[in-house]
Amino acid sequence: MKVADLIEALQGMDPTLDVHFAYGYGDHWRTQVAPEVSRVDMGFVQFSDYHRMDKLVEPDFDEEPEDNLKAVVVID
Repeated sequence: MKVADLIEALQGMDPTLDVHFAYGYGDHWRTQVAPEVSRVDMGFVQFSDYHRMDKLVEPDFDEEPEDNLKAVVVID
């Protein structure tokens, strides 16, 4: 999803509603949890073979930047 897609999806929503982010908790019951979003920031991700998805990384800008870093909007 791009930022433009998120803006479009939110346009018809009540602006006074709280925002939550849902994900699977990973427990036996396959519970879906939805903590409240507390901030929106820019961040960097790179693909993790271990997790088979992107993971957040803290780039070291004093060294050669890694080719596989991607700038993203992070909802936390």
